[in-house]
Amino acid sequence: MDKRAKILEIIESVSKKKIRPGPDESLFDSGMLDSFALPDMVTGLEEAFGIRIPDADLNPRKFDSVQRIEQYLESRL
Repeated sequence: MDKRAKILEIIESVSKKKIRPGPDESLFDSGMLDSFALPDMVTGLEEAFGIRIPDADLNPRKFDSVQRIEQYLESRL
């Protein structure tokens, strides 16, 4: 499974919605995720990609879209 598919799977699991956002679509503005779901999504990303995301990075803007999540992961891997 490629990185984007894994990210989409995590978003779907956390949001409990079957919606597939576009790469630049805001996950928060679209209502797919909210600030309460952010920690769950980050935990899923940590487990799936074997990284540690510091609490200081728990900012919705860093994880606002699939593309931003991919860019963030690239910076951490």
